[in-house]
Amino acid sequence: MTNRNFLLKNKPFLLKPAGKDYLWGGTRLKEDFSKESDLYPLAETWECSTHPDGPSTVSGGEHGGMLLPDVLKKYPEYIGTHPGTDGELPILIKLIDAKQDLSVQVHPDDDYAREHENGALGKTEMWYVLDADKGARLVYGLLRDTDKEDLRRGIEQGAVEKYLQRVPVKKDDLFYIEAGTIHAIGAGALIAEIQQSSNITYRLYDYDRVDKNGRKRELHIDKALEAARLTGSSRPVQPMRVLRYQKGCASEFLCRCKYFQAERVLLNTEQCREMVSFCTGGLSFQVLLCIKGCGTIIFGENEAIHFFKGDCIFVPADSVLMKLHGKAQILKVSC
Repeated sequence: MTNRNFLLKNKPFLLKPAGKDYLWGGTRLKEDFSKESDLYPLAETWECSTHPDGPSTVSGGEHGGMLLPDVLKKYPEYIGTHPGTDGELPILIKLIDAKQDLSVQVHPDDDYAREHENGALGKTEMWYVLDADKGARLVYGLLRDTDKEDLRRGIEQGAVEKYLQRVPVKKDDLFYIEAGTIHAIGAGALIAEIQQSSNITYRLYDYDRVDKNGRKRELHIDKALEAARLTGSSRPVQPMRVLRYQKGCASEFLCRCKYFQAERVLLNTEQCREMVSFCTGGLSFQVLLCIKGCGTIIFGENEAIHFFKGDCIFVPADSVLMKLHGKAQILKVSC
């Protein structure tokens, strides 16, 4: 009986994101993904987050109105067997609308962050490109090997861009950004980002922009140069992705690393009498982020969650059996 009650409470639930109004953001998260926010611009939505700088909120159901970290403190078994305590997830999932270029930046690895940022996690991330304007580009590493002093002089002289490798970006592209890689999302890109649960960013260069108060944003040149890999980066090549088909859906792996695993699921049961069934095991929670279309998750005793483009669903470890119905594309993330 105990085991049955345990399983019955591990039900999926919708999340409401925290928003960020960074100066480079636009309006597409509201227009394309129906995000409700008073922020302008709306640069990012933190769709699944337990980070104190922007925790998600549960939308409806048994835990409706609670912050996600508070739910996970109360029910730590929802996370699975991952190390960590106090309701913290090891990952953070965002939607990003870059109307302007983001700063040229770098994130530290775990060792550097632990030593210099009060034991925080480093930040390795993955970008899945949801859309991109014609001619959109991003910064991915350096063109050639350099050293700290050369790069520092380039920054001071406003000539840092000659060191940067810029690559074109288009819809459905995938980029893995390991901690220590100098990078920047370029104007015109709409991105789904999966990352370690960290908010540590060291800015190297910010185009001499000023914020709404007329002040330049802080740079972190010393830490950035310490944390960055200063060797030239190979030009990123899109990985071969293979669709695996089953009745009602197809799926493909996008990325697997020590921190997270992501795949894209193409759900289409409109012409199929059988719905797609799945549940999580005891090792990990899963997160479902709908990036196109809509559908329904059916579970328990006639319970259902209707989801639409932009919705994010948290599925606890050892979840109830669920059935998916609809026509949608979903990013499925686990650890």
